Amino acid sequence: MTRARRIWAWPLWSLLIAVAYGAAWLLRFEFALPSHEWTALWHGLALAVLFKTLVFAALPVGLDRCARYATFADLLDLARANGLASLAAGGAWFWGIGPAFPRSIYLLDALLCFFVTAGARFAARGWWEVAAAWRARHNTKNLLIYGAGVAGLDLAREIRGNPALGYRVVGFVDDDPRKQGARLLGLPVLGPGDRLRAIAARCRDHGKPVAEVVVAMPSATGRQLRAALDRGRAAGLPSRVVPGLGDLLRGKTTSSRTHELSVAGLLDREPVQLDLEPVRRCLGGRRVLVTGAAGSIGSELCRQLAQLHVGELVAFDQAETEMFHLEARLRREFPSLPLAPEIGDIREARRVEQVIDERGVDVVFHAAAYKHVPLMERQVGEAVRNNVLGTWNLVQAAWRAQVSRFLLISTDKAVNPSSVMGLTKRVAEILVSAARPPLGPGPPPRFVSVRFGNVLVSNGSVVPIFEKQIAAGGPVTVTHPEMRRYFMTVQEAVQLVLQAVTIASGSEIFVLDMGKPVRVVDLARKMILLAGLAPGDDIEIQYTGVRPGEKLHEDLQLEAEQWLPTAQEKIRVFQGERRDLEELVPWITELQYLLWRGEREAVLTHLAQLVTEYRPAPASPVCVQTPREEIAARLAAAAPVSIS
Repeated sequence: MTRARRIWAWPLWSLLIAVAYGAAWLLRFEFALPSHEWTALWHGLALAVLFKTLVFAALPVGLDRCARYATFADLLDLARANGLASLAAGGAWFWGIGPAFPRSIYLLDALLCFFVTAGARFAARGWWEVAAAWRARHNTKNLLIYGAGVAGLDLAREIRGNPALGYRVVGFVDDDPRKQGARLLGLPVLGPGDRLRAIAARCRDHGKPVAEVVVAMPSATGRQLRAALDRGRAAGLPSRVVPGLGDLLRGKTTSSRTHELSVAGLLDREPVQLDLEPVRRCLGGRRVLVTGAAGSIGSELCRQLAQLHVGELVAFDQAETEMFHLEARLRREFPSLPLAPEIGDIREARRVEQVIDERGVDVVFHAAAYKHVPLMERQVGEAVRNNVLGTWNLVQAAWRAQVSRFLLISTDKAVNPSSVMGLTKRVAEILVSAARPPLGPGPPPRFVSVRFGNVLVSNGSVVPIFEKQIAAGGPVTVTHPEMRRYFMTVQEAVQLVLQAVTIASGSEIFVLDMGKPVRVVDLARKMILLAGLAPGDDIEIQYTGVRPGEKLHEDLQLEAEQWLPTAQEKIRVFQGERRDLEELVPWITELQYLLWRGEREAVLTHLAQLVTEYRPAPASPVCVQTPREEIAARLAAAAPVSIS
């Protein structure tokens, strides 16, 4: 509060109190005040100004506050302050003046004081907004806000109160039929989004040509956002999405030009929602181990397991810093969770066995793996040690401990693999499937695998990479125009894992129905459009060439695998030829020997003996940057891309 504001505010506040008090007397005596009442009037005025000013000074409601930001909450504060002030003044009148003071003044003064002070505050706000609009009447862009909800109204208030932004809102567009024809904040709801072209033409005819459409619907689905952006561009208007205030407070923005995308909106299908109640009954009270717990999949798996009231959650990872952050987050969000963070490497067989035995683990989720395809092409030994021998160590330890369930998180790249990463994950699937239950009493242990597509926003996936490239102004790099992948959200991935553990009987491979594969370049275009930019104009798309080990298309099923029915409509189950765990022991021993000798080609040949469908992808020359004209030609020749 500035000294100048403090100097003029309180005399004005006292004047308002006096005006309300005098008006109450005039109304009481119908503007004909008897001479014998003047003494009580003046004494009462002094007491009213003194006590009410003291109450208002003690409460944060004075006129020295920024009246330009007055809201309904301020009105409620002002009502409470007036009530306390009237009680204080009324007490002073009762004890200081007594029965000579007219009783009706108590109520009249309280009501009028509230109306006068509230009117002064909101009149100040109205004056400021009118003055701001007058100052901003030139050199401003006319704006349509798509969405007349809370976020749209907040945006309109901000634009109206901040002429430096250089915008003027001409109205709202909203698909809710109940809002059609209404006026909000003095601005009209001009119609639904499917009439956006006609609305823009009508505004132009009335001398208010619309320069831009801003979509303010933070709670909308990705499909709704894309439809809104499509309608804006169909009307020939630049369109962009702004985040809601809730997203800003939660840190869900990457830059001023982009917003945190609803990853489900990037899919060409509705996200799969599975019933988790059977999972809760299956895992509740059990001791559960998650390897790779600090990774993107492992951490989400830990979070969802924490909600299922497991007996103990054993989080196992070699990344110390990430494990530290995971532990802090889980203890903050689930303070009653029995959590046991363990640092270790799955390549160390004795450490793996120690954790499983000492913690009495009953269920294992194996998410630890090296997964980056081009990097693993150059690091064959490390990929095999981690993805193959690490899985073998876990299978052996879990088998000896007779855990009830073991689930390997695999990948669609394990089907007809062309990369070292896919090859090692296919071997891991074979090792897990070979762990068949022995004959004997008691429920048998169930060892199964789950194949994932590409998980959106996981570490190293294309979505966060594209987001950073868009935030930096481009270019967005895509390996090949025909590169297609299956995509799933991290929530879908973890739900699939949890469901598979409940319906597994042993040695199966589970796959989520992920719809049709998506072209990666189409995903890039959607992300650019959702950021309010134009592919090829605002953000360039460049093709860099297929990387070592990559395929243009991924498969979900081997030819020899049979499809099995399942109670879950969105989950497919495959079962192929199974090996015996005993016959794999000499194969593992020879693999360890070849790794010790460092013979890269011999290691790959040895792996290919087990995975006969392995076909290394031929090296692909790196493409030159695709110029804008070539992109335009490709777009013209191809079928139009829908982002709905």
